[in-house]
Amino acid sequence: MRLFAPLLFLFLPAAVQAACEGNDLRPGLSPAVKSELQQAVADIPFPEGNHWIASKGDTTLHLVGTLHANDPRMDAVVERLTPALSDADAFYFEVTQEEMDAFEQNLAKDMSPVMITSGPSLIDLMSEEDWSALSDGLSERGIPGWMAAKMRPWFLSMMLGVPPCMMQDPSANHGMDARLDQLADELGIPKRSLELIADLMSMFDSHPIEKQVQSLVRMAGAMGGSEDQLATMANAYLEEKHVEIIQLARLQGLEDSGLSPEIFDEEWNDFEQKLLVERNSNWMQKILNIQDQTVVIAVGAGHLGGDYGLLNQLQQAGYTLTRAPF
Repeated sequence: MRLFAPLLFLFLPAAVQAACEGNDLRPGLSPAVKSELQQAVADIPFPEGNHWIASKGDTTLHLVGTLHANDPRMDAVVERLTPALSDADAFYFEVTQEEMDAFEQNLAKDMSPVMITSGPSLIDLMSEEDWSALSDGLSERGIPGWMAAKMRPWFLSMMLGVPPCMMQDPSANHGMDARLDQLADELGIPKRSLELIADLMSMFDSHPIEKQVQSLVRMAGAMGGSEDQLATMANAYLEEKHVEIIQLARLQGLEDSGLSPEIFDEEWNDFEQKLLVERNSNWMQKILNIQDQTVVIAVGAGHLGGDYGLLNQLQQAGYTLTRAPF
């Protein structure tokens, strides 16, 4: 049961295709794991809720946690949210759909942003055993070894988190953020991006290639998304339990990785620092500049809770937070 890599759907704008069925893993957890999970969640600020209203003076922020993978149950959620969001002055996304579409079109023409353009390939940078295991997993996802050998390790980590069943359905990236992006268009409300895709990719590339390879090899056991993992995540998301799924991923990722707790924590903390802490900090600089408006901030649900989550940071900045219907 490997839940580590699919967390990317909670944190990143999706550019994959998904069509999977699976079973929720939570009912089958042992009593010990359930107890540990409950304890972990209890110690984290704002562990639940996918729709919060942050108010300060004449500024009202509707924070909507999203899941970037498609689920037909989201249609009813958007219908419920529409009246509350229809008077917004602007919708803010991690990245707007137009910018994501342009990136995907450019990447189809030029793969260099995710390729190793100079120096040794991955075959040269890892052991034969590690390369064999990695290339087998990627081959199941339609990525041939000759191509994978020249791809950036961080990009391959993302691909490993996509179950093989997720490579056929063109509706895969029509998740909650895509639905809200479409809603903004239908309502004629301006859209803004909280970050640039180029900055996001630079963040992933901030480590030397050797460190990226080390992390890829270390965490191989905790990667490899399955249909059950995605079903678990989707159910937890629609139950508005975004912190629960992150903490479950951490517990089971440690077990599946085969690493010592110290090494696993090193990798996990680096993952969390980049995908959550640094990005939230960057977003907050823009969010706090929003004054005397009503806006929607639609970002991956994993960004809402926790010490460094947007909700806790807004509360510390003097906003009054109210959980709203989802």
